Parts: sequence; C-alpha cells; structure tokens
Amino acid sequence: MPELPQARRHAGELEAQVLAALWAARTPLTPQDVQTALGDGLARTTIATILARLHDKGTVGRTKAGRGFAYTPTVEDQAGLAARRMRSELERGQDRSTVLARFVSDLSDDDERLLRELLGEAS
Repeated sequence: MPELPQARRHAGELEAQVLAALWAARTPLTPQDVQTALGDGLARTTIATILARLHDKGTVGRTKAGRGFAYTPTVEDQAGLAARRMRSELERGQDRSTVLARFVSDLSDDDERLLRELLGEAS
C-alpha cells in the first residue's frame, strides 16, 4: 500500500520549531544540533535553509563553528518575536501615524487599557 503524503506545514511552522529548539538550548546550535533537537526526520539542509532565512530576517545571529555556523536567537521568546514583527511592519508603512492609529483603533478595550498603562509607565 503506498504511503500517503505528509500534511503540508503551516507557513512559519518550521521557523517556530527551529526557534523553539534554539530557545530551549540556551547555547549556540549548529544545523545538525537543531536537527537532533527536533528529531522529526527533517534533512540537515532543510534546517540550514531555515536558519539562513532566520539570519537574513535578523531573528538569529551566527558565529563560525568549524566549517559552518552555530546560531543563537536574537529575540528572547515568542513575545519578543511578535514585537519585532510588529515593529518591522510599522517601519514598512509610509505613514506611521495612520498605521499606529489603525492598530490602536482595532484593539479590544482590555488591550487598549493595557497599552495606556504601559505607555504611562514609560513616561
């Protein structure tokens, strides 16, 4: 009986898994280290490609390790990653004021209250 093809992963799922492995390790990892940590049969070249993309996005840093690289996350956690994405989107807009106004207008009452509290603490 032929094997059924694996279900396609959601966009960003592999990146999230790789980042989770890096966060858990708390030490630089090579693509092979990440492959071992994930343990789900992904090719080392696939892991290396994901790490290169994350590096291009500025989400991970890398240092020379032998003939390759070892990678460390440049954001602490999922919240830091979300904040970086939000900042990146804001920087792409030509009218920051309009982008921020629309963002704030779509917040729930609770989120708006929290944002006001956080901004009050920052001043």
